Amino acid sequence: MIRSRHRTPIRALVVVLLASALLPAAGANAAPVATADDGAKVVKETRIDDRTLDLEISSPALGTTGMVRILTPQGWSKGDGRSWPVLYLLHGCCAAEDYQSWTKFTDVEQFTADKPALVVMPTGGKIGMYSDWWNYGLFGSPSWEKFHMTEVKQIVERGYGAGDKRAIAGLSMGAYGAMEYATRYPGTFGAVAAYSGAIDVQAPGIPEVTQLNMIAQGFFIWGVLWGDPWSQRPRWEDHNPATKVDKLRGAKLYISCGNGQEGPLDDPGSPAVQVGALLEGTALSNTQGFVDKLKQQNIPATVDFYGAGTHSWPYWQFTFHRSWPILASGMGI
Repeated sequence: MIRSRHRTPIRALVVVLLASALLPAAGANAAPVATADDGAKVVKETRIDDRTLDLEISSPALGTTGMVRILTPQGWSKGDGRSWPVLYLLHGCCAAEDYQSWTKFTDVEQFTADKPALVVMPTGGKIGMYSDWWNYGLFGSPSWEKFHMTEVKQIVERGYGAGDKRAIAGLSMGAYGAMEYATRYPGTFGAVAAYSGAIDVQAPGIPEVTQLNMIAQGFFIWGVLWGDPWSQRPRWEDHNPATKVDKLRGAKLYISCGNGQEGPLDDPGSPAVQVGALLEGTALSNTQGFVDKLKQQNIPATVDFYGAGTHSWPYWQFTFHRSWPILASGMGI
């Protein structure tokens, strides 16, 4: 009886040891978790449908988690070693905009169903301005540029098949973001598209509007983004694509905007049309000034001032379709 009491624990221990020995072999075939250089990693992956994946990323750059939506192409399989051209789509301001906006408000999922490219749509915050915030010299979070251009980029390239043929496009605040990233990281994107943006952040009235938008979204400390627009002018210039247009040389550019008048895609009589008209009119004058700077530097661009149209998603879907050949060419497809 004494011996039998000892045999059962020994047998159980042998079973546990054997199981432990087998675990590494079982896990060896599992796709490794993609991790960025700073430790950012996917902590939750949600499949929305056959093509749509949502990634929740633990982000040191943001000091919290950040979301990314990916549309995968036909034939894509996670971890199969194949790489794909990649299109980054950036959303605009403000609280109503996020990583889901492109799929919520446009037909991007249907439009790209037969396109051989990954589509990556990261969150950019309510008014993150696609920048690492100055925070009065303390820097730290939120660092949106680092989140997008280091963490997200490395994660999708290391774990989700994103290759080195890239294009980037954005609307409104995202139009600024597309041009800012293209000028800050020259050569990274083969094509850049900006829809209805205030790209020149130092044009008359734009610094004040930017600061007021920050306040409207709950960031009440003046200058927390890039400092004071006047006493810290060099910092604003460093974040202004209009002062760095030479960095765009060699990229295929598409720049579009409506004129703010009610157009065929607007809902007649809607209060949103009046707001959209005002915003688009401001975007048009700013975009025209940016295009002038490109011309002064002899930098070619496809410019699409399509006339009547307000600051709204139906026009951004329309102009996204029109820009596709340039974006595709920049990705080599």
